[in-house]
Amino acid sequence: MRAATVGSATVDIITVVANHDIERVTMSNAFASFLLLEQGRKIEAESIQIHPGGGAVNAGVCLRRLGYEVAPVVKIGRDPNANVIREVLAAHGIDGRNVVVTDKAATGITVMIASHDRNATAFTFRGANTLIEDEDVAAKKFEGLDLVHVSGLSNRSADQFPAVVERAKAGGAFVSANPGIRQLTSRRESFLASLAGIDLLNLNRVEAESLVPALANGGKKPRSPQADWPALARRGLVTPGFDMGLAEYCDALHERGVRNVAVTDGTEGAYLSVEGRLYHMPTVPVVPAGTAGAGDAFVATLGARLAAGADAEDAIADAAVNAASVVERTDTLSGLMEAGALERRRAGLPPDLHARRLA
Repeated sequence: MRAATVGSATVDIITVVANHDIERVTMSNAFASFLLLEQGRKIEAESIQIHPGGGAVNAGVCLRRLGYEVAPVVKIGRDPNANVIREVLAAHGIDGRNVVVTDKAATGITVMIASHDRNATAFTFRGANTLIEDEDVAAKKFEGLDLVHVSGLSNRSADQFPAVVERAKAGGAFVSANPGIRQLTSRRESFLASLAGIDLLNLNRVEAESLVPALANGGKKPRSPQADWPALARRGLVTPGFDMGLAEYCDALHERGVRNVAVTDGTEGAYLSVEGRLYHMPTVPVVPAGTAGAGDAFVATLGARLAAGADAEDAIADAAVNAASVVERTDTLSGLMEAGALERRRAGLPPDLHARRLA
């Protein structure tokens, strides 16, 4: 099968700091925690590593290891970091013909600081990732593909999202999308107008809540949550002035044309709604080394399996297993699994770590 990924390519500098060398503050009444960096202080690091990354690169390597032929559509500068991106694509047998080079900005770079639970804080210079233009996403780049995955698009590049979805769908591909929060808020109307062309929409809880005001008048009659449902499925999505049940949120997106709706909720697992059937998959427990790239692994695996015709339970379980494998590594790529290893690891999960249908 053939695929393209569209989005960012970056070089990641990942710093791991021992728990006792950096303070963490966790809010009591909010889903937030903070690492405190003291001004003027030099902090010892356990490790500092440099790796390629970015949503389109992470998803591209994931799909390649699952057996897809992949050609990412990304934009890089003309600098040493660009060579890092080219080298990792070549090392994985990924086609680089759709990599665009610009003299207007440097290749994107991210500095991550991880400590305590290894949920890294990231400082990002987006660089060339913000400059994707219409000609960079020409329709011919999406012809004859089985899957097109659109990761988060930055700044001006986000203007190309509707065109990418339209051209990928016109080319006959299964279209998966994993937009970021800024894309959802700053270009909401164009995003909503593109929903009919999306086969899989994957958002985390915070991103999903940002859409609630626009979807609150949609959806079918509310479905009553059951006492044994996981927390998010019971509580629903909450934003100032609007509350919406998770099942109703998925129904509203289905009514707008999205066939498969996924919502991730960190350590509380993930949800997948397929034409109104809602499933939950618990998080696969691992010892975390870093959370960067786990979301890319999840959605790329989920899209790959659904595009190949897998049923919902197997698809979301494979996605959770691959994401957990990435969490076991500091970087975003080395934990990505090949198809055979992924299937064996999923088959070995205990009964309480399988997907179950909620509604």
